[in-house]
Amino acid sequence: MTNFLKPLGTWKFWKELFIMTAGMFVAAAAVYYFLLPSKLVIGSITGLSVVVTNLLNAAGIGIRVSNVIVIINAVLLVLAWILIGSEFGAKTVYTALILGPMVDLWEKILPIESLLEPGATSLMNDPWFDLLCFVLILSLSQTILFSINASTGGLDILAKIINKYFHADIGTSVSIAGIAICCTAFAINPFRLVVIGIIGTWINGIALDYFTASLNRRKRVCIISKDYEKIRRYILDNLHRGCSLYEVTGGYSGEKSMEVQALLSQTEFADLMEYIRRNEFGSFITAGNVSEVYGQWNPKSKPVRLRGPKSQK
Repeated sequence: MTNFLKPLGTWKFWKELFIMTAGMFVAAAAVYYFLLPSKLVIGSITGLSVVVTNLLNAAGIGIRVSNVIVIINAVLLVLAWILIGSEFGAKTVYTALILGPMVDLWEKILPIESLLEPGATSLMNDPWFDLLCFVLILSLSQTILFSINASTGGLDILAKIINKYFHADIGTSVSIAGIAICCTAFAINPFRLVVIGIIGTWINGIALDYFTASLNRRKRVCIISKDYEKIRRYILDNLHRGCSLYEVTGGYSGEKSMEVQALLSQTEFADLMEYIRRNEFGSFITAGNVSEVYGQWNPKSKPVRLRGPKSQK
């Protein structure tokens, strides 16, 4: 029992709990203000819940969308726990179960009726604008949650399973699972709205890949300089990053030099370039973006920012 409760006393647990709660609060806003009023069925469990709710209500069985979301997610959570892992499953249990109540919370905080223009049926009063707003906001929420090994539940669980076992990009996985769910909308929506939903699901996958790549982006910097030792010490002592040294030979001059290579965050790269400029090191520098880093990478590294001549060593 003590081992089970031990994570509750860690900063990591409470930080990730806050991130998950904030991420789902944003996702619930996207659902309440853009998805539900437009009656679009994007490839998500929320979209599937809209279909199920409409069919049940038509059959005389009154049920809220938020309740259907909880029921469907409960089934998928069992799959998440078994097929993906206990950490992902436990986090997704929390996020999935609070989505429905948070949709209801937005309804109490700021009812959409108070925001609609006269005669409007949705917030943007245009299915394409509703689609874009929903997809962009949801993709941002999904990216944040995936970065801490969590998800919004539902479709994300199916996408994570595809990602793990078929090694597809997470955005592609979301699109595959989502388009399959979109097809269920033929039961309640005209062909045009279903096509809009399929396009929205495809955009969701693209946006998710873009946000994920942006969140994980690092700079791979290569520096050839006679002052490589000072640059190496700055990377190690001030930026608290590792680096590699390579002996290179100039193809034209035939002279041997040393090349320093390092993976840095955007802020760290800016600090390094500032350091090199301030000290007027003669350097040849190339830099490129890296979207994925595997192995030892410490995201908590705190570089010492240069603020004036006194900061130089």
